[in-house]
Amino acid sequence: MSGLMPLEIHITPGEHPERHLFGLTFNIDTIISTLVAGAIVILLGFLVRRALTRNTEDHVPTKLQIIWESVVGEVNAQVEDNLGKVHPFVAPLAISLFFFILVANWLELVPTELNERAHLLPAPTSDTNLTYAMAIFAVVSVWIYGIRKNGLAYFKHFVQPYPVLLPLNVLEELVKPVTLALRLFGNIFAGGIMLALIAAIPWYAGMPIANVLWKMFDMVIGGLQAFIFALLTVLYFAMAGAGHDDHEEHAEHEEKTPELAA
Repeated sequence: MSGLMPLEIHITPGEHPERHLFGLTFNIDTIISTLVAGAIVILLGFLVRRALTRNTEDHVPTKLQIIWESVVGEVNAQVEDNLGKVHPFVAPLAISLFFFILVANWLELVPTELNERAHLLPAPTSDTNLTYAMAIFAVVSVWIYGIRKNGLAYFKHFVQPYPVLLPLNVLEELVKPVTLALRLFGNIFAGGIMLALIAAIPWYAGMPIANVLWKMFDMVIGGLQAFIFALLTVLYFAMAGAGHDDHEEHAEHEEKTPELAA
């Protein structure tokens, strides 16, 4: 036992290779990982589009096409259940967010022997700069959607059910992007730390099954977090347009009532 060397693991949360330009700080690893994830999603989209064109006559879908269509169908079902119809903006946004976050979460699962890190590319979603940017974009889009659907009546929900709750309702609205971003960041960041810890354990070379099992678990967590982010975005859109939809349903009910009475 005395001959064993103490295990030293250096984990530096929040530290990234940086470049400074015009007074701004750029996290190079996050930027590269984000570009790689975006390029993979775009490439997958083109491959699926090509497969659709090729299989128009024989109607034999590829595995990639089946996976893509399954996700698109599930997201469309969630949008239709919550918004009453498949919205031309909400559905593509949710689908794009899901696939991008999924690929971004899985980037860190690619191992490397090129350096001391446990993975080749870090998951860009383990950097709050990216998760905050996506969350702010999603929530601001929800606000714009709600105002366009309901006009100034959109702001009525801030004083419902009682005007005294105005500060709490405003706070709740402002906290949405924070919770949306930190939920994704926390889970992916913790997964990255666990991968680094498992890779540093001395008996890792003799028991690779530990790393394999954790990576499989991390894949499930990455997929679940991508789905939750996309689903919450859809739910926020549904809540933003709820007043407009309720008004339309009430108007339709009033129009049909005289006909039924006659």
